[in-house]
Amino acid sequence: MGNWHRETIAEFKNLSVCGSFDIKPSRQVFAREHGIEPYESFEAVLADPEVDIVLCATPNDVHRDICIRALEAGKHVVCEKPVTLDSAELQDIIDASEKTGKLFVVHQNRRWDEDFLTMKDIFNRNLLGDVFRIESRVQGSRGIPGDWRQEKQYGGGMVLDWGVHLFDQILQMVPGKLKKVFATITHVTNELVDDGFYAELTFESGLVAHVEVGTSNFISLPRWYMLGRDGTAMIEGWDLKGKIVRCIDWTQNDAVPISTAAGLTKTMAPRTEATIQEQPLEPVHGDIRDFYRNVIATIEGKEEIIVKNDEVMRCMKLMEAVFESAEKCKVIDFE
Repeated sequence: MGNWHRETIAEFKNLSVCGSFDIKPSRQVFAREHGIEPYESFEAVLADPEVDIVLCATPNDVHRDICIRALEAGKHVVCEKPVTLDSAELQDIIDASEKTGKLFVVHQNRRWDEDFLTMKDIFNRNLLGDVFRIESRVQGSRGIPGDWRQEKQYGGGMVLDWGVHLFDQILQMVPGKLKKVFATITHVTNELVDDGFYAELTFESGLVAHVEVGTSNFISLPRWYMLGRDGTAMIEGWDLKGKIVRCIDWTQNDAVPISTAAGLTKTMAPRTEATIQEQPLEPVHGDIRDFYRNVIATIEGKEEIIVKNDEVMRCMKLMEAVFESAEKCKVIDFE
């Protein structure tokens, strides 16, 4: 991710990379090979007056100390996600940011994913009528990568790795209070950390969001599935293939029964074409570079930060509720 930031920052005229530091010598060599002079120590990074912003792109367990040290050294901080291992560590960083007056922002980059933006637009425009269920999932079949992501002490596991994105998206999409959380965690390919989870989030409005991550799925379900009173929307995967089907005539409820092995069913018979309308998705495009544009404008006093710390805290506490629900096998009251 550090290198991804380097490539993104290279596109800005008013932002550049001063250097980098990594405890792995091989990454220091990599930095030099890509035109970045590595620092000898993290202390050297903090002591450099040319450094305005410190980017923390490390395993999760050391985010807290790195971010606090950078803030206390008078630097603004951009931190990768999940920002910390728990809400108490996050609060420590927020306190340091408020005390020093320096910007602290978490790189919640998937707020700019076009599949999310497209579904959020459908929700906001009320194209399906009152939405009562949203399903958001990512599924793969390769298990967890063989790095720190599969080690608990470093903040590994799918709740922290992918849940932080999907929960943040749902909380950005659905207004109002989140009242109930129920979750189960899987250990199909990895006993040390969660390699998947299922979470049901019930909002005060009655809307239920199903959030799911799996790493042993050889046939994937849709990335998004949204149900409303007057229609359904679906996005299959990252390529934005999908559709919207809406009811245009509720007065015609007659259906031709269909035959099953156990008899006829009228309830589950498909609607007639005259009563529904299928339409293509209208993709909403995003630009991940808007994250850094906003960071720069916020530091210059021209804009308000997009990824707010109270939103990050809410997402962190939701992940804690997911772990608690799975451990106790019970519904957790949230807000």
